[in-house]
Amino acid sequence: MMGTYQLFKKNETYNGLYAMLLVNRLQMLYFFLIMPNILIHSYMIWVLIAVGILSQLNLLLLSKWLLTRLSSNGYNGFVQMFGKKLVRFLSFIGLFFILLKLSVITLGFSQIVQTFMLPSTDTNFLVFFILLFCFYVAGKGVEHTIRFVLISFFCTFSMITFFVFFFFPPIAQLSDLYPLIPMEWKVENWKAFFLILSSYSGPEFLVFLGPWLKTNNKTFRYLSYGNALTVVEYVFLFIASLFFFGSNYLSKTQYPIINMSRYFQNPVFERIDMIMLSFELFNLVFAVSLFLLLFYGASKIAFGKMSKPTSGKGLLSNVFLIFIGMVLMNELFWKSEEKQNFLLNLQIIAGSISYFLVPLVIVLVMKKEGVKKHAST
Repeated sequence: MMGTYQLFKKNETYNGLYAMLLVNRLQMLYFFLIMPNILIHSYMIWVLIAVGILSQLNLLLLSKWLLTRLSSNGYNGFVQMFGKKLVRFLSFIGLFFILLKLSVITLGFSQIVQTFMLPSTDTNFLVFFILLFCFYVAGKGVEHTIRFVLISFFCTFSMITFFVFFFFPPIAQLSDLYPLIPMEWKVENWKAFFLILSSYSGPEFLVFLGPWLKTNNKTFRYLSYGNALTVVEYVFLFIASLFFFGSNYLSKTQYPIINMSRYFQNPVFERIDMIMLSFELFNLVFAVSLFLLLFYGASKIAFGKMSKPTSGKGLLSNVFLIFIGMVLMNELFWKSEEKQNFLLNLQIIAGSISYFLVPLVIVLVMKKEGVKKHAST
């Protein structure tokens, strides 16, 4: 039987390495698979780097919160700073952001798995099985889910080494990286800009993991390492895509990264893309499991159920409601390309807002309330 009664129990804290990996893996979710298709132009490399630098500011604000005693107190720390009513209201809003992110990344991966691996399987069944695995991981509690990021990282980061091949002739031509300076800024570039903003989102959810993170004066450094790793991955994959497709053809493929991996030839494994997707699902399971726990916690706060202990049934009921919501989104939105774009654009906007607003609001309230960081350890 799963120890579901310990879902949010803190038995140990995790060092800076885990903070680094959490930042990196939460930023490398579904959008990195479609990003080159939307960025297209080579000069967007500079935007990737610039937004990565801007992301450092958010991580600096985030680290200030993580270094406070209120952060390590979890729910009680938020109540002490915001008050119960405001915390409940913010939790209601948070439910929407979590559900939207959950739905987009899960439905997105399900569609990719159907397209490249299981074409005859309905995406609703794929969503069901993904949520089933995630429920199992989430049922082990926050501590085990955070620990799962190690498996996620080692299974997925190694996949990037395959793309080194595209940096060498005859595929790679330096002319594919021109122009590096835009002659004009088009309307679609703004969508690409906000996509990049949203793609760096994810670390804002660390504000709720304060009790499980061991913080000290090196916390910001480790968060920065995770963000820097993301910048390197994004730039590396985008340049590889430009070398392979060129700007003219990049927009014509829906999933550039996956289609590139189909080009790999191996005497042992014929379909490298299927192997890569199988490993990428580890990162999806990690992220969705964490979001399921955050959704469950936020729902307890929003509906005033904090006095009741957490339970497996409670988590299961939340997962069931999320599954019903995803099936509805899938049927009403995702299976139509036009409506799918609406959901993607909504997540792009929501991700951008949440990443920049959450750390900023918390630090502003900290200053107003005179909250200071505790002694470093």
